[in-house]
Amino acid sequence: MTVQRSTRETHDIKQTGPDSPAAGPGFQEDEQGYHKGLSARQIQMIGIGGAIGTGLFMGAGGRLAAAGPGLVMVYAVCGFFAFLILRALGELVLHRPTSGSFVSYAREFFGEKAAFAVGWLYWLNWSMIAIVDVTAVALYINFFKKYVPVLADVPQWVFALAALALVVGLNLLSVKVFGELEFWFSLIKVAALVTFVVVGVCFVLFGTPIAGHSAGFSIISDNGGMFPNGVLPALVVIQGVIFAYGAIELVGTAAGETDNPERIMPKAINAVVVRIGVFYVGSVLLLSCLLPFTAYKAGESPFVTFFGSIGIAGGDAVMNLIVLTAALSSLNAGLYSTGRIMRSLSVAGSAPKFAGRMSRNGVPYGGILMTGAVALLGVGLNAVVPGAAFEIVLNISSLCLIVAWATIVLCQLRLWSWARKGKLNRPAFRMFGAPWTGIITLVFLVAVLVLMAMDYPVGTYTIASIALIVPLLVIGWYLARSNIRAQADAKTATREERSGA
Repeated sequence: MTVQRSTRETHDIKQTGPDSPAAGPGFQEDEQGYHKGLSARQIQMIGIGGAIGTGLFMGAGGRLAAAGPGLVMVYAVCGFFAFLILRALGELVLHRPTSGSFVSYAREFFGEKAAFAVGWLYWLNWSMIAIVDVTAVALYINFFKKYVPVLADVPQWVFALAALALVVGLNLLSVKVFGELEFWFSLIKVAALVTFVVVGVCFVLFGTPIAGHSAGFSIISDNGGMFPNGVLPALVVIQGVIFAYGAIELVGTAAGETDNPERIMPKAINAVVVRIGVFYVGSVLLLSCLLPFTAYKAGESPFVTFFGSIGIAGGDAVMNLIVLTAALSSLNAGLYSTGRIMRSLSVAGSAPKFAGRMSRNGVPYGGILMTGAVALLGVGLNAVVPGAAFEIVLNISSLCLIVAWATIVLCQLRLWSWARKGKLNRPAFRMFGAPWTGIITLVFLVAVLVLMAMDYPVGTYTIASIALIVPLLVIGWYLARSNIRAQADAKTATREERSGA
C-alpha cells in the first residue's frame, strides 16, 4: 500500500506545476492548524541559533584538551558537510515548505516506514539533548551560588525543574513567543562570540601575554603543533563535533510557520556557512592561539577559561550567563522541533493521538509535553549516574542525528532523481553539485558512524544503542502499521470526496 500511495501522491505533486509552492493535497494534513507567526528576523536568528549551541560554548574545551589545535580542522570539515546538508534541506523546503520537515519528506519520497523510523529517532535525539540541557542549566546556576548566598541551600534538581517548567510553558503559548525567545537567546550568543573574537584578535595582534604565554600562533608551535597527541584523538572527537552542529536542521522545521519561505530560506541557509567559519572555526583557532591546549578542560567553557585567565573581574560570571543562555536556547529549540515532528507522525498514525493535539494558538502541545516528560525523567537519571548518563545520552543523540541528516540527503537525492525522470520540477534553490555532493556527504556520515563504533569504550554505547533501538523501531512499526494504514485510507477517501464534490 505504501508504494501505491507514493505513486498517487507523486502524481499530485506533478500536477501542481513548476511554480507551485507546495507539493499538492497529499501532504497537507499535517500543516493544518499552524500559524504563520515567524518573521524573517526571527528565522534568521533561528538559523544562527541552530549553528551555535552548548557544543561550542561548553564542549569545545574538553575537545581542545583531547585533540589539540587540530580540532580546528575537524570543525572545518564537519562544518562543510553540515552546510551541504543544509543546502539539501533548503532544496526540499523550497520544493514544499512543511513543519514536518524531513519526516514529511521521508514520507513523500520513501514511504511511511522511513517517516516512522526517522521521526521517532529525531524525537529521541532531542529528548536526549533535553536531558543534557536541563542538567546543564542547573550546573550553570550552581556557579552563581558564590555570588548569591540565598541560592546556596537550593538543591540542583530545583533549578533543573524550574528551567524546564519555564521553557515548556513559554513554548506552549504560541510560535511567536518561541520565535521571540529564540531571537533574543541567539542575539546574546552572537554578541558574546563577537566580543570574544574582537578581544581575542586584539590579544593575538599585539602579542599580549596571557598566563605567562604570548598570544599568537607561536603557542601552537611551542606546544606540540596542530596534533600534539596525534591524529587519532582528533578523529575520535568528531562525534562530539557532529553533536555540536546539531540543530542546524531546525531552520527547515521553522519554514512551515513563516510567510514567503521562498525568499527567506535561501538567505538563512547560505548565511550559515559564514557563521560556521567565523563562530566555530574562527573561535577554536583563536582559543588555540590564546592559551596552550592544555589550559582547557572538560566541564568548563573554554571562553570562561580565557576570560578568567586575562583577569577581567566578573568575566567568568558573564560567560557562564552566556553558556546558561545557550543551554536554554537548545532546550527551547528541542521542544519546538519535537512538537512539530511528533504532530506530523501522529497525523500519519505513527505516534499516539495525544502527540497530535493542537492548541487554539497553533501550538502542537502534545508533542512538546512528551519531550518535556522525558527531560523530567532525565534530571533523575543524571542525579544517579551523571558521568555514564552523559556519555550514553551524547552517543544516542549523535547516532539519531546522523540518521536524520542522512535522511535529508537521501530525500534530496530522490528529488533529484524524480526530477530527471520528469515526475516533478526542482526548485530554483538547489543542492549544488548534485548528486555527487550528496553521495560524498553520505560517505562522510557513514565514516563518522564507523569512528564512533571504534572509539573504545564509548563505542560500545554506539553498538549497544543500535542493538536496542533497531528492535524497538521494528516492534513499534508492527504495532502502529494498522493505524497508519487506516489513517492513510481515511485521508485518501476524504481527498476523493473533495475531488468528487
